[in-house]
Amino acid sequence: MKNTDLTQLNTSSKDTMVEVLGIKYTEIGEDYISGTMPVDKRTHQPMGIMHGGASAALIETLGSIGSHLFIDRETQFSSGLDLNINHIRAERSGIVTGKAVLVHKGRTTHVWQVDITNEENKLVSTGRLTVFIGNK
Repeated sequence: MKNTDLTQLNTSSKDTMVEVLGIKYTEIGEDYISGTMPVDKRTHQPMGIMHGGASAALIETLGSIGSHLFIDRETQFSSGLDLNINHIRAERSGIVTGKAVLVHKGRTTHVWQVDITNEENKLVSTGRLTVFIGNK
């Protein structure tokens, strides 16, 4: 990925939904990006478990920022195109970790496989995000 600093990346989330949900970027590799999100009142549904929309937000956040880091931001833009998620396990508290791995890097699309795990490394949700890459 292009030269990226985690501190700068986390600072860029100020005043966004990413900040409100408590999502933090934690690691960037050649073909992946990881981040964490708390399971608390910000991410709960009324029944006291993590909201599926919060999982979707974490998956979309990691894949979208991952694509953003791969493109030429002066001549291209990236935008989420399709998101599919399976929810495997309910979480009531703690921290979940998402790892987005780039499985396809095309000229006009990127496809990310994202797994969300709990603190015991058990799968909570899994998703696939397709990102459109366009020219400005």
